[in-house]
Parts: sequence; C-alpha cells; structure tokens
Amino acid sequence: MKNSYSLQYNTQLKKLLLPEYGRNVQQMVDHCLTIKDRAERTRCANTIINIMGNLFPHLRDVDDFKHKLWDHLAIMSDFKLDIDYPYEIIRKENLYTRPEKIPYRLTPIRYRHYGKSLEEMIKKAADMPDGEEKCYLISLLANHMKKSFLTWNKEVVDDEKIFKDLKEYSRGRISLDQENIKLKEAKDILQQRKPKNNGKKAAR
Repeated sequence: MKNSYSLQYNTQLKKLLLPEYGRNVQQMVDHCLTIKDRAERTRCANTIINIMGNLFPHLRDVDDFKHKLWDHLAIMSDFKLDIDYPYEIIRKENLYTRPEKIPYRLTPIRYRHYGKSLEEMIKKAADMPDGEEKCYLISLLANHMKKSFLTWNKEVVDDEKIFKDLKEYSRGRISLDQENIKLKEAKDILQQRKPKNNGKKAAR
C-alpha cells in the first residue's frame, strides 16, 4: 500500500520574515489573518503577542519591548492584519530605511592616551576663577592624566611629563611643578587596578 503522507522540509516552505519566533508563531499569524470578525481577530492577535512575549520572559514586561512585539506582529502579517493596535506601529515604507547619519566632530586629538574628553575638561578648568575648587579640579585632572598615561606605558611616567602636557593643553594657563602639587605614585595607581578577591582563595 502506497503511503500518501509526505514530509515537508523547512527549505520547501515559505521563508520566515522573523525566524526568531519560529514557524508555529508565523502560522498563528497566518491564521489570524483569516478571521473575519474584527473583535475576534484582535483577541487572537493579543494571544499571539502573549506567546511571543513568553519566548523572551526577561523582556516581556518592559513597555518598549511590548511595543516592539506589536511591530513584529505587523511585520509577520506583511502589514495586512487589520486590528486595533495598542501602539503606533512601524510603517512598511520605513521598515528598511536607514537612520540619518549623525554628524561627528572630527577634531584632532593631541595625545590619544589622554582622550578628547580630558582635553575639554582642562579647557574648562583653565577658565575657572582662581580658588580652592579650581586647584582641586586641576589636581584630579593631573592624577587622571597620569593614570591614563600608565594605561599606555606601564613601566614609567615622570610627573614632569604630566605637568608639561597639562601646560601645553591649557596653552600655558595651568602651570604646575612638583613643589606645589604631588601626584599619586605609579605603583599605587597600578595597585588600584588589580582585581580584588576579597580574601577568598580560588576553588580547587
């Protein structure tokens, strides 16, 4: 007797629009499209959304994620599902559009191991009125420069080099020397970076 049952392989079926949800969910969406009653169709859609959310339990209660689920439902229905969506869903014409390019300031960085942000902070510090707050900020910046320098060169860093770079960055408005400020020792900075094991020995 000839067996009329034939296997269907995924390669023979239509391509899934969002494969992360699986073929069963896609079939539920396809069935939902066939329901004629709008209210019943909307209830079916809500059930599908709950099932989709259960696939990602750590995210299902996040409001932004719920919005994304409804967007995904619309995509899987090829935007043909006529229901009352609880969110404004993505438009089909915007599905594959690229976001506008963000303009970046491509300004040169004098010393890359210090970074652009520190360069900007030095300019702010130089503009501050003289006083205790300015001195404290400059001390923090100088120590941070030494820490950044040690990331690049762990062997040695001379405080005079830090003071020279600080003076150069500030266009001569901040001038320090070892007599009026003392930076942290290199060994102390490197020691702070070592991971702490809280006194616990590694398990054997």
